[in-house]
Amino acid sequence: MHELCDLKVLVNGQHTFLLHEKTICSFSGRMKKMVKQERKRSQGNGWAALKMMEFPGGPGGFELVSRFCYNGGSIAMSPANVCALHCSAILLEMTEEVATCNLLRQTETFLEGLFYWTWSEILTALKSCETLFPTADSSGLVYKLISSLLEKISANSGTPLTSATLCPSSSSSSSSPETSGLMRSSSTKTSEASKPCFGREWWFDDLTILSPTIIEKMMKCLGAYGTDNRNLILTRFLLYYLKAAGQKPSFCGSGGGNHGQGKVEYGGLADTAVYGVALMGRTAFSCRGLFWVLRVVSGMGLGRDCRQKLEMLMGLMLDQATLDDLLVSGHNGGAYDVNLVVRLVRIFVGAEESNASSLQRMKKVGRLIDKYLGEISPDQSLKVSKFLELAESLPDSARDCFDGVYRALDIYLESHPTLFIEEQTRLSRCLNYEKLTLEACKDLAKNRRIPPGIAVQALASQQSKLQIRTNVGDRHGTVQKLRRVKCAVPVEHKKASPKLLDEKEELKFNLQRMQNRVMELEKVCREMKGQMSKMVNNKSYNNSRGVSRLC
Repeated sequence: MHELCDLKVLVNGQHTFLLHEKTICSFSGRMKKMVKQERKRSQGNGWAALKMMEFPGGPGGFELVSRFCYNGGSIAMSPANVCALHCSAILLEMTEEVATCNLLRQTETFLEGLFYWTWSEILTALKSCETLFPTADSSGLVYKLISSLLEKISANSGTPLTSATLCPSSSSSSSSPETSGLMRSSSTKTSEASKPCFGREWWFDDLTILSPTIIEKMMKCLGAYGTDNRNLILTRFLLYYLKAAGQKPSFCGSGGGNHGQGKVEYGGLADTAVYGVALMGRTAFSCRGLFWVLRVVSGMGLGRDCRQKLEMLMGLMLDQATLDDLLVSGHNGGAYDVNLVVRLVRIFVGAEESNASSLQRMKKVGRLIDKYLGEISPDQSLKVSKFLELAESLPDSARDCFDGVYRALDIYLESHPTLFIEEQTRLSRCLNYEKLTLEACKDLAKNRRIPPGIAVQALASQQSKLQIRTNVGDRHGTVQKLRRVKCAVPVEHKKASPKLLDEKEELKFNLQRMQNRVMELEKVCREMKGQMSKMVNNKSYNNSRGVSRLC
C-alpha cells in the first residue's frame, strides 16, 4: 500500500486523497515543489501530507485532476468540466515545462472552439464557474464565456446589448439561438407585457440560473454596472432576474442566514437596476410599475441613495397610485409599510404645495390616503403616532370632507379598545370638525369610543357652521328684497335704455314694466273703491255695477 500511495492531500479541509507521489508530481510543478518542501521538513520519514486550501472546484475538481494524471495525461473534456480542469491546471502549474501536452494546453485547445458552442453549452460552462470564480475570473475564462454569450444574444436579438438605449426596443423578443433557423411566431402580446417594465426578452429565463456574481461580471463587461447603467433592456433583465431570485427556495429559506447572504450578493445588482429606472423615470415606468420595482428590490439589500431615488419618482406620481399599490408589506413586524407611504406623501406635498393649479391632484391623493387609513386601521401593530403622522401629512386643503378620516379613526378605535382616554383624545386632533358632514357629526356625538369632550367640540363647531349658513341665508334674503324694491321703482327714473340691452335683458325689462303697470292699476282700483263707499246718494244700479266690474 505504501508503494502505491505515499502522498496524502487534504483538499479545502473537506476530503483527503491518498495518491502516488510520482504519478501526480510528473504533471504538476506546484505539487512537486510542495512535496519537496514537505519531505525536507519531515526529513523524508513516512507519508508526505499536504493541505490544499481554496482549491477551485473543491474535492470534485481535485478528483478530475487526479484522474487525468492516473490516465497518463488524458481525460474526456466537456463544457461541464473544462472550466474546473482549466483552473486546476493553472493553480497546479500543469504546463508544458513539466510535461508535454499537459492539462493546461489541452484545456486551452478545447476552449478555442468556444465560438462553435451552443447556447446551452455556454450556459453550462458559466454555471460551472460559480464554484471556482476567483481563479476563473483572474485567468480571463469568465470574460471569454460572457463575451461568447453576449455574441449569441446580439446575433439573435433585434437590438445589440452593447448599444445603450433609453427607449424600449421595438422588437423586444426575437428568437433563441436554438431555434434561430425556424420561422418567428407572431404571438399576440398582452397589454401588460408590452409595457417596458414588464417586457421580456427570449434570454431572460435562461440567465436566471446564473449566480449574481456572474451576472454582475456580465454587467461590468457591458459597461452598465452601477451608475453607468443607461440601458433599458438590461434594466428590465435585472428586474426580471431579481424577481426570479427572490422566489428561489435558497433565498426565501426559513433561516435568516440565506436572506442576509442574498442581500449582500444581490445588493449591487439591485442598485444597478434602480439607477436604470431612475434615469428613465416616468417615460418608461408607470406609477404601478415603480411600486412593482420597489417590491422586487426591497429585499435585495438596496442602498439608501438608490431607495431615495426610487421613492422620489414614486412620490411625484403618487396621484396616479391606487390603494393596491400602497399596500406594501412591512419589514419590522408590521403588516404594512406605513413609513413608506408617509415619505411618499411628503415628497408629493413638497412638490405640489407651491403649485396652485395642482389642487385637484392634491385632493385625489387626499381621497387615496383616506382609503389607505381605513385599510390599515385594524392592524394591531399600527401605533397612534404613526396613524396621526399619516393622517396629518396632507394639508387641510387636500380634503373637502373629513368623513373618510373619521371612519378610519372609528375603525382604529374599535380595533384598539385598550387605548387610554388621552390617546383617544390625541387621535381626534386629526379631524377638522367644520369639514364633517352633519350625518358624520351626529354619529360622532353618539359614538361611545369618542371622548365626550371631543363630541362637544364637534357639535359646537357644527352649530357655528350652521349659524354662519343662517347668516349668509339672511343676507341673501335681504339682497332679494332690495332687488324687488328696486324693480318697483318707475321706469321713468331708470337711466338704462332698452336699446343698449340684449334680447334677454330686454325681455326682463318688458316684464318688469308690465308688473309695474299692474301695480299702478291695483292702486287706482283701491282708491276708487274707497271713494265709492263714502258716497251717500244712490246712483243708478247699473253704473255702480259697471264700475265694480271695471275694478
